[in-house]
Amino acid sequence: MKPPRVTVERFYTEHGNELKLSLIAGAEGLKNPILEPALNRPGLAIAGFVRYFAHRRVQIFGNAETAYLRSLAPARRAESYAQLFSRRIPCIVFCRDRKPNAAVVSLAEKHSIPVFKTPFVTMAFINRATALLEWMFAPLLNLIGSMADILGVGVIIIGESGIGKSECVLALIERGYSLVADDTVMIRLIDNNVEGSGKVIGRNYMEVRGIGVIDVAAMFGVRCIRNRKNIDLIIRLYPWEKGQDTDRLGLEEQHEDILGVKIPSISLQVRPGRDMARLVEVAAFQTKLKAFGYNPASELNQRIIAHMNRA
Repeated sequence: MKPPRVTVERFYTEHGNELKLSLIAGAEGLKNPILEPALNRPGLAIAGFVRYFAHRRVQIFGNAETAYLRSLAPARRAESYAQLFSRRIPCIVFCRDRKPNAAVVSLAEKHSIPVFKTPFVTMAFINRATALLEWMFAPLLNLIGSMADILGVGVIIIGESGIGKSECVLALIERGYSLVADDTVMIRLIDNNVEGSGKVIGRNYMEVRGIGVIDVAAMFGVRCIRNRKNIDLIIRLYPWEKGQDTDRLGLEEQHEDILGVKIPSISLQVRPGRDMARLVEVAAFQTKLKAFGYNPASELNQRIIAHMNRA
């Protein structure tokens, strides 16, 4: 699966406030693509060694780079700037609120390369921005369903339209748990962990049939909102039909393959009179017990076998 397309504009729009970025010049280049989820300090490049210059990455200027450039003669400094801007770099970020000089601003406008500044010290900015870029570049899958955080267990609820996914999550929120996503769960694979989140534009909102759109944060408080969460369990809701077989003991574990990672799954029948939110809650607790190495079904099975052997 191809990673999502990441541009300077998207990076700036989605994370500019968090990274305290201020655009100085080169606004026409905001559509420039960022092709690698990492940052580069171009010290060797501005010193003249460009053979292995990582020009596909966001370029970071800290104290070392700015001090080196100030130490150069004007002609040599202009040559370093020209060589840097001649490569198709996505953008440049000056840390510690360093302001680029007039030559940098002029070249940024000429080559349509955005130049930003941030008050963060260099390594602090690199650490934060790298984590955000890895999130943006992670393989992405959109899954129709709703997701909640139940005492640290990330649970996705899926099923056919109108089965009651949102209503189930709403009942969980009333019990004090957190909403992660409603209607569509955006799933990313990061370091072999599968994370779920909601769409930014619809964050905090739920659509409840018969009522309409509700603001969960305004109605239940910000404690009931979680921006993203590791996925630990998938629950599939399906309508009850007479004569259907169901797993009564839970000895055979089911899994769903999500971006190459197997996630435990449970299928629950929806039937009048069943408290689906309570069942989902218990399923989450059961998953947490299994994560600590305790499986009640296996434990009971071993007791029965031991009793039969003694008999």
